[in-house]
Amino acid sequence: MSTLSPPPIPMELHAGNRQKLVDSMRRHLSNSNRSLDGFVFLQGGEEKNRYCTDHTELFRQESYFAYLFGVREPDFYGAIDVGSGKSILFIPRLPDDYAVWLGEIKPLSHFKETYMVDMVFYVDEIIQVFNEQFKGSGKPLLYLLHGLNTDSSNFSKPASFEGIEKFETDLTTLHPLLAECRVIKSSLELQLIQFANDISSEAHIEVMRRVTPGMKEYQMESMFLHHSYMYGGCRHCSYTCICATGDNSAVLHYGHAAAPNDRTFEDGDLALLDMGAEYHFYGSDITCSFPVNGKFTSDQSLIYNAVLDAHNSVISAMKPGVNWVDMHKLAEKIILESLKKGSILTGDVDDMMVQRLGAVFMPHGLGHFMGIDTHDTGGYPKGVERPKEPGLKSLRTARDLLEGMVITVEPGCYFIKALLFPAMENATTSKFFNRETIERFRNFGGVRIESDLIVTANGCKNMTNVPRETWEIEAVMAGGPWPPTK
Repeated sequence: MSTLSPPPIPMELHAGNRQKLVDSMRRHLSNSNRSLDGFVFLQGGEEKNRYCTDHTELFRQESYFAYLFGVREPDFYGAIDVGSGKSILFIPRLPDDYAVWLGEIKPLSHFKETYMVDMVFYVDEIIQVFNEQFKGSGKPLLYLLHGLNTDSSNFSKPASFEGIEKFETDLTTLHPLLAECRVIKSSLELQLIQFANDISSEAHIEVMRRVTPGMKEYQMESMFLHHSYMYGGCRHCSYTCICATGDNSAVLHYGHAAAPNDRTFEDGDLALLDMGAEYHFYGSDITCSFPVNGKFTSDQSLIYNAVLDAHNSVISAMKPGVNWVDMHKLAEKIILESLKKGSILTGDVDDMMVQRLGAVFMPHGLGHFMGIDTHDTGGYPKGVERPKEPGLKSLRTARDLLEGMVITVEPGCYFIKALLFPAMENATTSKFFNRETIERFRNFGGVRIESDLIVTANGCKNMTNVPRETWEIEAVMAGGPWPPTK
């Protein structure tokens, strides 16, 4: 059961996003002594079939288009008149037999009302509408979306239609401004991200309560998906679920097609579950680690508490103006100090930091912006350089924190043979390893703890609500309430 139900979706959210972009565009163009005449013009996502078949894949809107318009349907275009701020949707003109197979063909007025835009036309009217609406001189100017996603190294796709060559186009102005608009979240955006966190937190707890040794990893994934969809209306996940147990928990992106969450886990295994539901495009990203039998061993507690101390210390230190690279280094140092206390490592921790030993145990970045995409935009705007050192080069942002950012805090400690063994043989790092102790952890796997944080005026607020202390996890897995009764 659940205490939650899907909240109403406020389309005012997307009207606010459009106004935010218009304000940003106007400031930029005015500062550049450029005319305000022109249209922001985006192409929505296209519905695709599975290879050559007639099986239609489940559609999810392109993220920038979702941010500005909130449109659920495929094959739309959208425009915003920079001068007036008015918004326009262009919808596909559907064939008559759509009504037979796929349902009612809705009128233009339906989309105008549903998506709170100023005007709606058909896609085949784009040229005519732009020519009629353009107030400047010469050809109408279209600001198209084209820029690099620094997480995927892919470029966003600029809008295209038959006859676009009749217009002036600008491929450089829009992307950096729109990407930056998405970095600071509005109160309405935060409400949806909070709900995605609430239902995902509840689903994680449901899995903890129902897991037993001898199950398959995919059964944990199934429980999570069922709960978040059944009670939260979340048809989409933010990303492919990672349900790793035993040695699989040292595989950072486990769960893909070649490693499909299919191991049978055993008594004594540790589970690492990285799963987050998405509600109306806005996501969550939560990782819980726990013993599948409900009781931590001393070794499991050692590694778990090392990661938890890093997680909590970062959250305590977060506030506007704090640099994210410094937060990553703080997490690394706390984990290394814990490993030294546990006799896994030996020597001076500051020396370990200089030699980048933390990257052996935590090769990924501490966290990432989150919103309409799990790895949300704005990590490396112009002027922010990506670090080049091991571990730090995997950071998805190197920015100073700003109020209104949503960012994950996800330190981890893993025993990854492909990193650990070379470091134990390396002339500059071999001296740090206690080989006798570390042998116990050869097949340990790893621990990650991940929460979603809003940066506030004076610190941050944790949007994730799951058991974190070892005693809390053991109590919930034994059937205790969450939150615990006082």
